[in-house]
Amino acid sequence: MKKVLFINLLIIFSSVLFSCTNKSSAENEMVTKINENKGIEHLTLESFKIKVHDFEKNKDWKFEGDLPVIIDFYADWCRPCKMVAPILEEISKDYDGKIRIYKIDTQKEQELASMFGITGIPAFLFIPKSGQPSMSSGYMDKEAFVKAISEVLLVK
Repeated sequence: MKKVLFINLLIIFSSVLFSCTNKSSAENEMVTKINENKGIEHLTLESFKIKVHDFEKNKDWKFEGDLPVIIDFYADWCRPCKMVAPILEEISKDYDGKIRIYKIDTQKEQELASMFGITGIPAFLFIPKSGQPSMSSGYMDKEAFVKAISEVLLVK
């Protein structure tokens, strides 16, 4: 019940916030799509420890997930982050049930951003089911994501 209430409040807040700004309609449309996409989940420090890696329990890397993951480190003000958002939405649909896509707001989750040495955004952490994660920074097109999913996450 709390989760549904939170999601509804988040949607209302987002709508009010974005209707009060002078952003272009294309930018507003991208942000709305991000908020509506149920295939992409936003992580907090606590949900990261449950779904990805509990660094308090395990000093060595131990992936907690059941599917390979792409984590998008972003900020709301970042134009390249907004440009990559619809690509990640497509990827989440194309690879539904094969990978998970998470987003981490670097402004809100500064500890996580710091842990991974994020100095520029967008930045992407590719986490295979087994093995070590790898990082990529800067804008990526769909072709680059597909290549990384195949070569790093080992998903076809």
